[in-house]
Amino acid sequence: MSTPASTGTAPRDKHTLAAAIARDVPDGAYANLGIGQPTLVSDHLRPGSGVVLHTENGMLNFGPAAVEDEVDEELINAGKIPVTELPGAAYFHHADSFAMMRGGHLDVCVLGAFQVSANGDLANWHTGAPDAIPAVGGAMDLAIGAEQVWVMMTLFAKDGSPKVVPACTYPLTGLACVDRVYTDLATFEITASRGRADGALLVRDLSGTTLSALSDRLEVPVVLA
Repeated sequence: MSTPASTGTAPRDKHTLAAAIARDVPDGAYANLGIGQPTLVSDHLRPGSGVVLHTENGMLNFGPAAVEDEVDEELINAGKIPVTELPGAAYFHHADSFAMMRGGHLDVCVLGAFQVSANGDLANWHTGAPDAIPAVGGAMDLAIGAEQVWVMMTLFAKDGSPKVVPACTYPLTGLACVDRVYTDLATFEITASRGRADGALLVRDLSGTTLSALSDRLEVPVVLA
């Protein structure tokens, strides 16, 4: 059987990837965007979508990143990036914010990661290297509390090793918690919880690669969604 060609001419950059994630966030969803690249998703949400963004330092319903005269250094997200307010924005105690995360009140969270396993285990707070600075933040609370956990990352590390792996080798943040992985080369659906016998990852949105090329570089089975 022939292998379909790439659906994009080049790998997705971080802004294209953020826009793809933003399109997939359901209208009216309550969502949290993790520190780092996931915060870019706020800049690409469709006006009028009704998506309510949550940040663990205690704010609901913030908008895109603030620029120029919009910047208020006291109005920031968890990554210390100045953000804008949307009508109805609310502020609350840090403890209340984490209660929202742990209590199942978020529909979606988007996190960065060092590794994601084929069954959805997440490693995103420490590489285990002696000089690495651990930074778990609220990731473990989000990983177990959000209805859907999406990861945004490059598919391969700087040394060429894959970040989607049969089993994580870095310290874990959460077990079997990831539902979807958005990368520069493809989007992966985790199927372990859906009873798929071969444990293959469903692949969509190929960009700058082919299914055959991915299969050659990954140690987990992949099939087209």
